[in-house]
Amino acid sequence: MINSSVIKTYVRAAVLTTAVLITAAASLCGCSGKGESKLYIYNWTYYTPDSVIQKFENEFNVSVVYDEFAANEDMYAKIMAGGSGYDIVFPSGDYVSIMASQGMFEKIDASKLPNLANIDPLVLQRATYDPDMEHSVPYFWGAAGITVNTAHVPEFERDWTIFGRRDLQRRMTMLDDMREVMGDALVTLGYSVNSINPDEINAARDLINTSWKPNLVKFDAEAFGKGYANGDFWVVQGYPEVVYGEISGNQELMDSTVFFIPKIGGPAYIDSMCILKGSKNIDLAHEFINFIHRPEIYAEFCDTFRFPATVNVPARALLTETPIYNVEDLENTELKNDIGASLELYNSAWFNSIRVGE
Repeated sequence: MINSSVIKTYVRAAVLTTAVLITAAASLCGCSGKGESKLYIYNWTYYTPDSVIQKFENEFNVSVVYDEFAANEDMYAKIMAGGSGYDIVFPSGDYVSIMASQGMFEKIDASKLPNLANIDPLVLQRATYDPDMEHSVPYFWGAAGITVNTAHVPEFERDWTIFGRRDLQRRMTMLDDMREVMGDALVTLGYSVNSINPDEINAARDLINTSWKPNLVKFDAEAFGKGYANGDFWVVQGYPEVVYGEISGNQELMDSTVFFIPKIGGPAYIDSMCILKGSKNIDLAHEFINFIHRPEIYAEFCDTFRFPATVNVPARALLTETPIYNVEDLENTELKNDIGASLELYNSAWFNSIRVGE
């Protein structure tokens, strides 16, 4: 939860209604009546189960103050403004790179984190922004994909070209997320999601404008799950937990819903746990990070959202829910990197052409 993008960004996390309400209530009160010590966490909306927070509070006799953000940009701006007082923050990989280069993190003390041994080496290979976990510890590796209502769309190709189908015009949405949508188009054309070649970026822009955009209701980062649930949309690009959280009480719709990540790949993300510079609770922050990577705790986190246990290997054997997708489905995805000044090429394509008139 993508923002160098604006979705993973806007609601990477919609969950079961009960979990949402409980977590929101906990955020509002700022604690749960545990010990006097407090750990201040700044995380994506509804991205750590309330049950996990409560277990940590009980075991360590502390109170967790859990604050939420919806976009990397929002998180970064708030911390840059100063005075946040947070101990742990959960940026995506590109923002780990940006914030680490600006000296915004404490160093991770691996000697305090024996559960780092549970992290999949493949994830660390992909986390080129910090492969040795000097400033960050991976929390979740995932990707957006495509959700289809097979009651209305019984036959379809499992790739991004579904958005070029004129027969589904006005029944589809894609994310209001520049790097995600541009990344999908770049991959479809055989390029990297991190391309900085102006010709390739312009070709992706043209594919979106001429083939995909005419068929979309809109670029939607916030309401695509609700729109899918009420039948307005039949095909949506987005994060599956958002859609499945909205349709969880509708068994008929659950049975007709298919989610997939195209085999050709697309943009992916790794969200990580980082300790902010100046944290007053560094030891406790390390305890929380280590706690998250206990296999049974990580499995509980993943089961809540029906995530695959992408980061923690031993947790995979402990899952009790069938994940919406599998670790193997991420094989051909590519992390969105910090592309520096070349981001302006994307901004120009997105805001001056693709999003113009929206």
